[in-house]
Amino acid sequence: MPPLPPSRNRWFLLSVVAVIFGVAIWYFGFQAEPPKATATGSMYRSRGKGAPPTPVRAVPVLRQDLVVRLRAIGTVAPLNTVAVRSRVEGQLLRVLFEEGQEVTKGQVLAEIDPLPFKIRLNQVEGSQRQNLSQLATARADLVRFKQLHAQTLVTQQQLEAQQSLVVEREGAVAADQAQVDDARRQLAYTKVEAPIPGRLGLRQIDVGNLVRPSDAVGLVVLTQMRPISVVFTVPEIDLPKVVAPMRAGEQLEVEAWDRSEQTRVATGVLKTVDNQIDLATGTLRLKAEFTNADEKLFPNQFVNIRLRVRTLVNAVVVPAAAVQYGSRGSYVFLINEKQEATIRDVVLGPIDGVNQAVLKGLEGGESVVLEGFDRLREGRSVVPIGAEPVKGEKGGKGEKKGKGEKAGKKDK
Repeated sequence: MPPLPPSRNRWFLLSVVAVIFGVAIWYFGFQAEPPKATATGSMYRSRGKGAPPTPVRAVPVLRQDLVVRLRAIGTVAPLNTVAVRSRVEGQLLRVLFEEGQEVTKGQVLAEIDPLPFKIRLNQVEGSQRQNLSQLATARADLVRFKQLHAQTLVTQQQLEAQQSLVVEREGAVAADQAQVDDARRQLAYTKVEAPIPGRLGLRQIDVGNLVRPSDAVGLVVLTQMRPISVVFTVPEIDLPKVVAPMRAGEQLEVEAWDRSEQTRVATGVLKTVDNQIDLATGTLRLKAEFTNADEKLFPNQFVNIRLRVRTLVNAVVVPAAAVQYGSRGSYVFLINEKQEATIRDVVLGPIDGVNQAVLKGLEGGESVVLEGFDRLREGRSVVPIGAEPVKGEKGGKGEKKGKGEKAGKKDK
């Protein structure tokens, strides 16, 4: 037999390879043994389910009192802050306080050189004694003038002149007394006293410097720490929630929390509301007062505020994370007696942190889905995990669930 041409030989080899490849696909693809059905798969097919139950976490719907709070951001502000300054000019002789020291009202903080003020006091007191002596002489002469006038030995004009002299001396004595009081006041001001109780800051001037009342920095800044206030704002839409209970005479509780809102710093009461709304922000300023006995609140500190405005008694409460939102509005997934998910539309009320009040749609005692919404739909079978078995939508006793579990074991 003559050899095949090179082109025909190539096509022959390609045909043989294609036949072998096709036989291999047929053998391994269609002759292999089909996989065995798992026990779980046979159980669901025996139940007539197309897919296994969706695992979810469910919680019961509760009836309890719900505290309604407004949340805001506040800044700690002292009730009084004083820059302690000298009220007279002079050299600073002594500083009688420590930086950061807590002082009481009237406590001496510093002393200014009193010598110039003592000298001035002595001068005005000497002038006062001189005028007092002249007044005494004028009064004695007036008595004699009255006696002589009764005997017609002096004229009426002389008597009136002496009376005018006595009045003049009395005026001079009164002016001297004013100068003496002013000199004593100036001398007293050489001792700088704390005008309010509070805590001192850092010292602004050292001993030996000349101090004046016009000094901008002063000696030290004194801040009242107890009690202390917090200023915060609320939207104008929440104004009726605050004003109505205040006008009724209620004391609204205010809680101050730290920046992370993990620790409650202090508890106080709402003191006052500003008299106008800020047009730029549409908010209203409020001030709360705290006793601050432990001084956990510090001036200019940032705090988170929770203002308690009212309490809903025996309200239907669900976790806020259980509420879903869509085109139909707000709704929740319930678990009925057949362990199936069902959608229930709800009307929401106030919220307090993680708890959401429900005004319509729930009565309490139902079970709502908290986690596992991804594959849920109406009528989908569910299996609660991570929690105790829950009752059905209408408060079923759970016997059917137990029978279902036994049936599942039989299927296995």
